[in-house]
Amino acid sequence: MFNNHYRQVYLILGILLIVSFLFSLKYGAILISFDEIVGGIQKSISSADTLLLTERIFINIRLPRAIACLLVGASLAMAGVLMQALFRNPIVEPGLIGTSSGAAFGASLYFVLGAVFKFHAGEWTLPFAAALGGALATVLVFFLSFQKSAMRRQSVVTLLLTGIAINALFLSGVGLMSYLARDPQARSITFWNLGTLSGVNWNAIIFIAIACAVCFALALRKVKSLNALMLGEEEAVNIGVDVRRLQWTILGINVILVATATAFVGVISFVGLIVPHLLRLMKGSDNRFLLIGSMMLGGILLTLADLAARLLLAPAELPIGIVTSVVGVPVFIFLLRKNQYY
Repeated sequence: MFNNHYRQVYLILGILLIVSFLFSLKYGAILISFDEIVGGIQKSISSADTLLLTERIFINIRLPRAIACLLVGASLAMAGVLMQALFRNPIVEPGLIGTSSGAAFGASLYFVLGAVFKFHAGEWTLPFAAALGGALATVLVFFLSFQKSAMRRQSVVTLLLTGIAINALFLSGVGLMSYLARDPQARSITFWNLGTLSGVNWNAIIFIAIACAVCFALALRKVKSLNALMLGEEEAVNIGVDVRRLQWTILGINVILVATATAFVGVISFVGLIVPHLLRLMKGSDNRFLLIGSMMLGGILLTLADLAARLLLAPAELPIGIVTSVVGVPVFIFLLRKNQYY
């Protein structure tokens, strides 16, 4: 896994990951010293009830948020690698098959109708509504694209086009919910659709971590098949790859990664699109390297974006989706023109 060819890149990414994580723990609206960080960890391990205010902020807010940045960034970046490998297209992004827009619609529906019917079943209600919306949109894309497709190549193209259409449909639904919503509800919809990690807690961390670890293990078993798919579907079939089964497996992994991340932190764009590009510029297109590297680089980029969101207007906070879009758009256009993916 960590061969000599990529060891240097992994080492650099690992160091950057640790440094960015430590900065994320220290800086924010309230500056937390490393002594307070260490003290908070020691007291929480010993179950002490004498935590200082800054130590409580660190344990209950800052630390889960920093870990969430790593996990969500890793999930979205991995999903980007898998989707680009599946479609053999470097400008494909993880939300292509409707998962992100469906999750946004599910959350919007909850914000509006949940307030109307006074329905709230605890902290899991919003993530459940978002995940259900993402799953519904994805199933709809699958049904419409694979229902009458006889050829594998045709099915992938149909999936791509159907995903674009379903994305537009569910985003229209989000717009309708925003139009019908009252001011507080509309504000909640807006902030959720722009992404935020401010509400992440330890329960969410556990859920995202399990999904990320399981999907990484499953995806790692498919990297050889994905590398073979780079030669073309016919060539992959000739060397023993079950292309249709591979497609369904990768799409299923993508749905779990994107729906889980989006359900807890909202819609965060460009991470899954930009990270694979940057890794290809470093060491090529081996999907094993891209998958492992994307976990680290995705966490690094999202952590830095979250730091910028916290510090630029401190003590106020920018939605993280604004930061990723402002940075991601020019980087993507530069890569697009440099590599001429059109």
